[in-house]
Amino acid sequence: MHIESCPFNVDVTLCCGQVFRWDKQGEWWYGIVGNQVLKVRQTNATLKFQNIDDAFIKHYFSLDHDLQRIASEIGKDKHVRAAFREFWGLRIVRQEPWECLISFICATYKNVAAIKQMLRKLSTKFGEKTVFEGCDFYLFPTPEILARASLKDLEGCGLGYRAKYIQETSKRIHTGDCDLEKLRKMPYLQAKKELCQFPGVGSKVADCVLLFSLDKLDAFPVDVWVKRIIIKYYSEHFPDIFVKKLAKQKSFSNSEYDKLNGFGREYFGKYAGYAQEYLYHYERMNR
Repeated sequence: MHIESCPFNVDVTLCCGQVFRWDKQGEWWYGIVGNQVLKVRQTNATLKFQNIDDAFIKHYFSLDHDLQRIASEIGKDKHVRAAFREFWGLRIVRQEPWECLISFICATYKNVAAIKQMLRKLSTKFGEKTVFEGCDFYLFPTPEILARASLKDLEGCGLGYRAKYIQETSKRIHTGDCDLEKLRKMPYLQAKKELCQFPGVGSKVADCVLLFSLDKLDAFPVDVWVKRIIIKYYSEHFPDIFVKKLAKQKSFSNSEYDKLNGFGREYFGKYAGYAQEYLYHYERMNR
């Protein structure tokens, strides 16, 4: 099956740090999404895929987003326009909220390679095995399974101090304390407040989950890369003393996060998340 004539770049989309359970083998990307293993490849404007249908692909890769309109609305300066030119076709993936939440709790203070390794170990140890094209793949473990897992077994997956956060968050989801899907219909700030009630979830993790799984395209996650981008390209929007202080620090406080996050959301508007992801990937690839 295939889709044509849609502005989309599967390589950039799957390499820009928003998903962690995809691997490329030859020309094909293999991914585990929900309870399904699928493969995708792109040749020019043609997207080919197997073991899944058109509707799933269009939804998962957000092919319903009007990328031309988004680029027009947030292309307010030469920096973001340059990022769009270089990585045109990058789209925000609609991940499954549960997996996205656990993934970004794991992602705290880790690079992409380390995150992928943690999630691979977690899925291999606790997830259901499925076979596709003669190879073993492991589905992401359910909240029930992780809620019942011991801390020792979770720590054995390389989670470190995150193991307790994963265990406690899994228990809350399993007992029905919070329905992640309900957050999709809430306003951004309310949904963010709800997410921050989970152990191990601060503003940055919450913003990532909102952007990458709950359709909050106005979310603007801030990490050290985004902080550098703001200092480098948008410092005139802040007092000099604030910029100089940030430049000297490796991390930032909650109040500093809120200022940077607030700037991104106000400056770029309802598609701030797209601006963040394009600028983030642009800066990392051109460092």
